[in-house]
Amino acid sequence: MFEQNVGFSERATRTLAGVVLLTMIFLAPEAPLRWFGLIGIVPLLTGLFGVCPFYKLLHKTSLKKQAR
Repeated sequence: MFEQNVGFSERATRTLAGVVLLTMIFLAPEAPLRWFGLIGIVPLLTGLFGVCPFYKLLHKTSLKKQAR
């Protein structure tokens, strides 16, 4: 459905960042920091699916060009 525009290393970084941010929901001592952890959903999903809507908007990609 959507064309991937995020390369492998960036996908791994985004997924890891998303997981780290989501752990703040369980480990943060105060309520505002817990809600901040929900931001982790965005990098997690873009990392898992390899599609970044912001990159689409800018017509950018981090995929390596394939040799033909």
